[in-house]
Amino acid sequence: MSGRKIRILLADDHAVLRAGLRALLNAEPDMEVVGEAGDGQEAVQKAEELRPDVIVMDLGMPGMSGLEAMRQIKARGLPSRILVLTVHAEEQYLLPVLQAGGSGYVLKRAADTELIEAIRTVSRGDAYLYPSAAKLLLEDYQRKVSAGPDDAFNRLTEREKEVLKLTAEGYSAQEIAERLVISAKTVDTYRQRIMEKLKISHRSELIRYALRKGLLNVEPEI
Repeated sequence: MSGRKIRILLADDHAVLRAGLRALLNAEPDMEVVGEAGDGQEAVQKAEELRPDVIVMDLGMPGMSGLEAMRQIKARGLPSRILVLTVHAEEQYLLPVLQAGGSGYVLKRAADTELIEAIRTVSRGDAYLYPSAAKLLLEDYQRKVSAGPDDAFNRLTEREKEVLKLTAEGYSAQEIAERLVISAKTVDTYRQRIMEKLKISHRSELIRYALRKGLLNVEPEI
């Protein structure tokens, strides 16, 4: 991070939880909680005032919901990445979060082990989903979306499609590099080319595109 800390806004209606999260995150050398919000409307206001790098957002808040707050933040063109922290694991919550522009999704029961990594991931422009979330999303998309011809997708090379698929599966650039026996810098180059061809502006959108295209095979649980 070149000495610059990730600036974080916490949006949750439980003050005790916010206090715990603030202590957890401020203990990290590369993170700083710059503000808190107790409801969706306040989250939108604080996002506009503080311009944090990452907003950790609860979905179930009084008044304006976290989901509506996300939509308003994105509609205003604010640069913050939004990471949802919620008790809801069902795909009916996951899909609206991604469609509203969310960059990640962490379950509250796993906050102590996953939240810090998730914040770092979304602050880099990547997507973060809790384990098994990608499968839930894929199953839902495969039920609802029948992908038609897509000239932009057909212009991707086989290697670019490989990188797109692995990105959607949640692998980091370094992990993709190791699997394909190339450098992480080359993976970033491929991702940039993919985004240009597909007219996608953020890496977090790659996973949504791959899921819509049905690029991943869901293997049955054994």
